[in-house]
Amino acid sequence: MLLATPLGEGIPPVQRPTVTALLVVSALLAATGCAADGQSPPGATGTPPPSASATPSPSASPTPSVPLAKGSVRVVRTVAEGLTSPWGLAELPGGDLLVSSRDEGTITRVDAETGKLTVVGEVPGVDPGGEGGLLGLALSPSYGEDQLVYAYFTTASDNRIARMIYDESRPAGQQLGAPDTVLRGIPKGTIHNGGRIAFGPDGMLYAGTGETGEQGLSQDRDSLAGKILRMTPDGQPLHGNPQEDSVVYSYGHRNVQGLAWDSEKRLWASEFGQNTWDELNLIQPGRNYGWPDVEGKDGGSGDFVDPVAQWDTAEASPSGLAVAAGSAWMAGLRGQRLWSIPLAGGKPSAAPQAFLEGEYGRLRTVLAAGGNRLWLVTSETDGRGTPEPGDDRILLLEVR
Repeated sequence: MLLATPLGEGIPPVQRPTVTALLVVSALLAATGCAADGQSPPGATGTPPPSASATPSPSASPTPSVPLAKGSVRVVRTVAEGLTSPWGLAELPGGDLLVSSRDEGTITRVDAETGKLTVVGEVPGVDPGGEGGLLGLALSPSYGEDQLVYAYFTTASDNRIARMIYDESRPAGQQLGAPDTVLRGIPKGTIHNGGRIAFGPDGMLYAGTGETGEQGLSQDRDSLAGKILRMTPDGQPLHGNPQEDSVVYSYGHRNVQGLAWDSEKRLWASEFGQNTWDELNLIQPGRNYGWPDVEGKDGGSGDFVDPVAQWDTAEASPSGLAVAAGSAWMAGLRGQRLWSIPLAGGKPSAAPQAFLEGEYGRLRTVLAAGGNRLWLVTSETDGRGTPEPGDDRILLLEVR
């Protein structure tokens, strides 16, 4: 199988339209699943997975039995602007934010009230390039006591996860302590480095990884590529993991950049497809999610876990994921929109609905902000967007 695109998260830049009012666009998909991190650039070729079709299946069209979600999204305010290649986001006690710069390798504190930006430090050893660099951020579950910030980043040899003490008493730019690597050896590539990290309700650290463009790594259970990983805060395997002495939690993934839990502690993940389907998956430990043998739903063979929802690649290219107000919220890069997927247990209760289409360009990260609010990070300065004055931004949203 040929890799369909040398770039994993988008297509050549297209000028986004200027929108002066909030756009609410209905989704097309009733029986859904997910798609790709980008379409092939002009002149590139590729072969979809055997079970995938370049033409959306009839099941993709809306049906009366699956009602469209009702609701709205309001941009409360622009919290910050002028960011460079923002990627990971974490909320500090008190409401301020930490945001990573993929290309600069720095972590910046954002005053959530004034929007003031203060670089707190640079993560040493970050090797930006392609889709690599300083990616996901997460705060220790015991942050109030240990002041530990976790980061997922690309080095010259691998992707790894490290933790650093954030000492606010030190001068700006020097507030990050030396990295303590908790996990190394995650394969790196020009594309598909994954990068999202988050602590789950169990207090354990989860990470979404990519298969680096080497598709066979997704099915290799001895590789950390193309997986969702689960580990202790010290980076050690848990005895309750599917494989003894392994941090691998699920496999058969192409490029996972979104992780979130619902109120019942179910883990959801967003995943880039290739040419046909992007995916929202409900993660079950030890299960196989199909890549590269299948993209999207596999027709009920039972060998792979089907996505809960799927999107045409032009409509999504999903990165961040959050759960709030009874829905999963998925940020789209190429799709340039925020998807809402209402949930009822382990499945959607209505067809997905799109918001903010084209209004802010590429959307990288979405994070629950408490109650019915969300933080949303744009991604126009990552080399694939068309930056406008003020890009990139952090927005505060209210959902209804």
